[in-house]
Amino acid sequence: MDKDDQIDINKQFLSSDKVVENYSLLEEIGVFSYVELLSQKINDYKNLFAGALDVVNRATISEIMDAAVSQISDNFLPTYIVFIWKPIRSRDDITIKCYKSNKPVDLNLEINSVSSFEPFFSKFPGPVNFKFFSSVIGSDENIKILETIEPELVIPILGQSGLYGIVLLGNNILGTGFTSKELTYLDNLMQFVSKAIKSHIYYEQTLRDEKTGLFNNSLFMTRLSEEVVRVRRSEAETSVIIMDVDHFKNFNDRFGHLAGDKVLETLAITIKKGVRVGDVPSRFGGEEFTVLLPDTKIDMAYIVAERLRDMVQNTKVDWEPALPQVTISLGVSSFSKETEASAEMVLERADMALYHSKKSGRNRTTLWETGKFEKMKQLKTDEG
Repeated sequence: MDKDDQIDINKQFLSSDKVVENYSLLEEIGVFSYVELLSQKINDYKNLFAGALDVVNRATISEIMDAAVSQISDNFLPTYIVFIWKPIRSRDDITIKCYKSNKPVDLNLEINSVSSFEPFFSKFPGPVNFKFFSSVIGSDENIKILETIEPELVIPILGQSGLYGIVLLGNNILGTGFTSKELTYLDNLMQFVSKAIKSHIYYEQTLRDEKTGLFNNSLFMTRLSEEVVRVRRSEAETSVIIMDVDHFKNFNDRFGHLAGDKVLETLAITIKKGVRVGDVPSRFGGEEFTVLLPDTKIDMAYIVAERLRDMVQNTKVDWEPALPQVTISLGVSSFSKETEASAEMVLERADMALYHSKKSGRNRTTLWETGKFEKMKQLKTDEG
């Protein structure tokens, strides 16, 4: 029903004989005020559902954030909005997005965890005043960091598994504060936002390795196969890096499997820092990792591989007692329209180059070259 239809219905109601006859009585007992109140609530719900529909129809978590920011900004005009959430519940990774005037900004917040906030939001699951929130939490390193931006409100992103994150709102730019009606709207909207984010988090978890947070082998092979098909129809060249932790078994045998896990987690963080947003870093299995580099020639892929190798050999793993320096060996292959190779063949070529790196002393990068492939394959097969 559009606005014009609603106006016509109102006119018909007010002009009916029974209403005209009893107008004074109806007004005295508050019927008209109540009808107006119901009409306003209906409009409020329409606005809420329109905003919620915009949020839940977004394809990525980043787009969900953008849609939520647009809805909140249009209704409340906060000085800023900050989203803080954990992409993977089993890990400590924290993602932070800050907005001012609907545009992403960097507020230099270095929050390392939201787990200490979980008991609070199990008792207070809706929007709350930040001062009350911080007073209840008490002395906490992350609270001190948040206090530097002086939030007005904090809103939890909750799910069946607990706290996924929080949303912070700055003061209303008009200086009027937030009314109870506005808080109710925020609470309802954030329930939709929470559900949308949780759905995408669950989907992401099916694509990622739980231990490292990188993409899993299945996703990598799917993307590699897609890239092989794409490259065959274009002039592009794409490369693959495969890497292996040198002497990884020694970490597990000498320091225990938890230390070995820490090595893998630290390596994953380093790899993510060393590649582009559009690249596909994955944990291929065990201590092997792969990176798909779309639209990257092999000479540039070699530079990326060497950058990763250097980053790793200069990275310290946080463990007591101190662990030996971690190093990696790498192999690189590439493919283009002229390359007659499947996804499996491309990966196998990179693996042959990796094998050559390990046989040549480790902690080095080898490029796959035509002519060496069959020889290296035979050597690896003979060693079984």
